Amino acid sequence: MAFTNSGGQTRSSLADINITPMVDVVLVLLVIFMITAPVLQSGIEVAVPKTRTVKEITEQRLVVTIDRDQQIFLGDQPVNVHELAQKLHQGGADPTHQVIYLRADERVPFGAFATVMDAVKQAGITNISIVTQPLDTKRFATGGN
Repeated sequence: MAFTNSGGQTRSSLADINITPMVDVVLVLLVIFMITAPVLQSGIEVAVPKTRTVKEITEQRLVVTIDRDQQIFLGDQPVNVHELAQKLHQGGADPTHQVIYLRADERVPFGAFATVMDAVKQAGITNISIVTQPLDTKRFATGGN
């Protein structure tokens, strides 16, 4: 398509695409994914117990989860309790230096919890941290329910 300016000269239209809006949209999407990716830690719903002392998990570690139905997961993959020690041993890391985080629903009976702990110890891993949530300290400070 051609255009004529006020001086009578004919000029062709610009066929370039303005990519600035596209770059803006891509950057916004990138920021959204960067923010939501760490939040999507695990798809396994577990109500972990609440305690007064909680240490922030800052490193990526192996997580063993026991849900309310007493199903056991290694990361996000379901695993049989009898195969847990073998699967933990397959990681290739030195078991004496390996750290395991154990997430268990607060309604899980102690027997199921102890069975999983025993399976982890059979793999030679002795450094086990139990995942909890912080208590609502304001509730205790004010004496409310």
